[in-house]
Amino acid sequence: MGTAEETMKPHIAILPGPGMGHIIPLLEFAKHLVINHNCLVSFLVIRTEASDTQTRLLESPLLPSDLHVINLPPADVLFQEDMLLLTRICVIIHENLGSIRAAIEQNRPDALVIDIFCTEAIDICDELSIPPYFFFPASTYFLSFSLYLPTLDKEVDCQFRELPGPIHAPGCNPIPYEDLIDQVKDRNSDDYKWILFHSNRLTMATGIFINSFDELEPVTIRALRDDPFYKRIGTPPIHPIGPLVREDEPLTETDAECLNWLDTQPTDSVLYISLGSGGTLTSDQMTEFAHGLEMSKQRFIWVVRKTSDASASGAYLTAGEDADEQTMFLPEGFTKRTEGIGLVIRSWAPQVSILSHPSTGGFLTHCGWNSTLESVVHGVPMIAWPLYAEQKMNAKMLSKETGIAIKPRAVEPGKGLVGRNEIERVVRMVLEGEEGQAMRKRARELKESAAKVLNNGGSSKQELSRVVDSWKCCQLKSTS
Repeated sequence: MGTAEETMKPHIAILPGPGMGHIIPLLEFAKHLVINHNCLVSFLVIRTEASDTQTRLLESPLLPSDLHVINLPPADVLFQEDMLLLTRICVIIHENLGSIRAAIEQNRPDALVIDIFCTEAIDICDELSIPPYFFFPASTYFLSFSLYLPTLDKEVDCQFRELPGPIHAPGCNPIPYEDLIDQVKDRNSDDYKWILFHSNRLTMATGIFINSFDELEPVTIRALRDDPFYKRIGTPPIHPIGPLVREDEPLTETDAECLNWLDTQPTDSVLYISLGSGGTLTSDQMTEFAHGLEMSKQRFIWVVRKTSDASASGAYLTAGEDADEQTMFLPEGFTKRTEGIGLVIRSWAPQVSILSHPSTGGFLTHCGWNSTLESVVHGVPMIAWPLYAEQKMNAKMLSKETGIAIKPRAVEPGKGLVGRNEIERVVRMVLEGEEGQAMRKRARELKESAAKVLNNGGSSKQELSRVVDSWKCCQLKSTS
């Protein structure tokens, strides 16, 4: 028989926001708590407007036995036709607060880990005396901006586009206006009000987990720890525990065919192209992209989704499930002319298996933080193609500071369209050019650093162990 400390497991509840970009990292965090830190986890799932892709992920037989997925009853939510994406997400969460509270009261956890758009749940924690933690699923660069936003909002009366220079969160690299998230570019919008609301509540947590590590974001992590501003506003302890990424994924027959094709390609020769679970291109951009890719004569795997001229995040909540007719959006004859050179895949691909394959030499990505970390973990240089949310901030950091990405130039400054000649240039550069070789070398250095911080004795693993130990101590005190 072991001691009470050895046999008791802390019970942690985790509340992710809607969308695969939030479900995936918090699920990986939950798996790490169970497998590597001997915790019991209740994973609370908001099912309102949940995609079939999300449901399949959370019903996977590969989940550990001490990770319990708790599906909350779907709430009836009324949406206005013109409601923006972030507002829609926040309204969904707000309307589910009753079922969230009921689930927490029914099986009271030792701590609640909350996604960044679920900050209203802090009130439940206060009422029930449960310590709240945030898991920040985006970059630390974006976290620094979010912590600074309430101060910026008080100090500035105009729209941010009217400021004479970039926004400079204390201790961090400046953020040009064009790289800000769209949700703060109109301070009169509901999206802005929601993001300001959540940013104001970040300091109410017991701690903030960041899915990053010192070698990837040294300037920002150092600022959050040491700059007087963050201490003055009461920033909770910052816990770098990343990079936590998917380590395995179920493979379909189509996935196996894709990987078999990769097996026949030379090392570092294939460009993997995917714009995340929610990203979409306009019809004009799809045409330019296809022509540029064809002109490059480089090998590729392209995850194609239907175009959207209305929104770059057009597939966010549906997670790109309408996969039947994706190829109809490509130029006529494209798939035939590129046969043998590339693969066009509808909607979903085994991303972890592709990025970890030795034939993959580059990743054209929307720079969502999950995809970014998966690329870092596998040492793959990137072509940065940001679409929405904080992705432009990530792209700037990855290209200008970290040195593992290149961002294509638009046809006209301030215009979104990237021409076929530019696409051909960056694809060739990453797979063939000297600059691409330098990026690949830097990416592989970060790959080694990422492996070290997650190993026994590594900084990220130790950081999470310290927090889990504090939960265990609190649990022992409450039962003694």
